[in-house]
Amino acid sequence: MALLITSTAKSSELNYRFSSPAFNGNGYSSHVLTIEQLETNRKKEIKDDIRSEEDRALRDIKSTNSYKFQNNLESRIYATLSKNIADQLFGEDETSMGDGEWYTSETPFGDSVSWMRENDRIYIEVLDSNGNIVSEFDVPIGDFAF
Repeated sequence: MALLITSTAKSSELNYRFSSPAFNGNGYSSHVLTIEQLETNRKKEIKDDIRSEEDRALRDIKSTNSYKFQNNLESRIYATLSKNIADQLFGEDETSMGDGEWYTSETPFGDSVSWMRENDRIYIEVLDSNGNIVSEFDVPIGDFAF
């Protein structure tokens, strides 16, 4: 009975093959490209998350009542300043302005506005608190018809 139960054993040579393309070279370029794409996408997601968080924080700051009040006050101050400058340039006091003489007005925010009337033109410069020119333009006086 023992002879009937036994079976013949067969063997073959053991061959091991790496399944990872990083080791065997087959499909290695697509493997590297896939990894690179995953890394690039993840870095982009992180940057987008950071940018989104910064935008959210800025929106939160801009939605506060104190920010709205400050922005409104600043707008009104600049509007009043521009009205005063326009009145001086075109109003009753325009004759008191010397031709070619610069006038400067400081804002509460450290900026300054300078203007001059010369040869039928008005030259205006807006400077920041460091003295750098932020905006500069000139206006021809003769083109206005009120």
